[in-house]
Amino acid sequence: MSPAPTSTSSPPAPQSSAMPPSNNPASETSATGADTTAPGSAPEVKPSREALLRLEIRDLSSPGASTFLRVLHASHALDSAVSTVLRLLYTDLDQKCIPGTRSVTLVLRSMSGVAYTTGLDIDSDHKEIHLSTDYISRVDQNRVKEEINGVLVHEMVHCWQHNASGTAPGGLIEGIADWVRLKANLGPPHWKRDGDCNWDAGYERTGYFLEWLEKEHGTDIVRKINEGLRECGEYKEEEFWKGCCGSSVKNLWHGYQKSLAGHDKDPKEDQGQKEGEAPDKKGNEEENQHSSGDPLASSAPENEKAKAGSTRRGGRMHIPVRPPLDT
Repeated sequence: MSPAPTSTSSPPAPQSSAMPPSNNPASETSATGADTTAPGSAPEVKPSREALLRLEIRDLSSPGASTFLRVLHASHALDSAVSTVLRLLYTDLDQKCIPGTRSVTLVLRSMSGVAYTTGLDIDSDHKEIHLSTDYISRVDQNRVKEEINGVLVHEMVHCWQHNASGTAPGGLIEGIADWVRLKANLGPPHWKRDGDCNWDAGYERTGYFLEWLEKEHGTDIVRKINEGLRECGEYKEEEFWKGCCGSSVKNLWHGYQKSLAGHDKDPKEDQGQKEGEAPDKKGNEEENQHSSGDPLASSAPENEKAKAGSTRRGGRMHIPVRPPLDT
């Protein structure tokens, strides 16, 4: 994917970033850059214990940090991201289905890539979202607010979703995160539907597949998938998808491919794959890319990779760690 184009137009007007949001309901859309309220004004979904939200900025003088503070209300952006994720994944489900995330800390710092999410060694219910100030400084000023909010929503999903005790495909976990971003109207303009890959290629490619499943199997299908990842204990592909959708994921993916222009062939012909072969290169490479579309991968230093790996093995959440790509 190519990076977002730069712009020489004037940046948005300054805002008071760290202050609490206004009590005016009309401020929700303007402060986050997207309308995150469900059609029909669905009731707000609350966990049994409200998570503590924190902001940590490593270098206030960095251009990326300055941009973040200028265009966003930090407290509102984080709270809105949590509300969006809970509404889309847990509406009409029992409160016990919601993970017991105790805190989420947004860490703004200089690093390669875009963002990643991890859990603390001492307690994986305490999450950290690391967001690159270097990346923020490169985003087109005309849509930097929407991009930051989109990345925050994507990463916030990893703080609250289920992953079959770490056995679910990473592409499905990332696809659910980008599906939530799509539903929040925060998808970047360069995203497109793509059937020339595996169903679990991840990110927006799997996200659009999940969007199609909504039309075919009901608007609650992604909630059912996420809940299934809580209940199943261990992910077994054939059993899991027949339980959720009544069909194998291969047949579902073939139906999605046929719905796209130019994808009316057998999926094995399109993908050049046979049973038992490894996923295509495109699907593997996506693990090294963030859904923002930046060619740099979201990455963590070696000590953070070890921490995230530990969280992956022991916690409920899939915490992706993406090594940097050569530029």
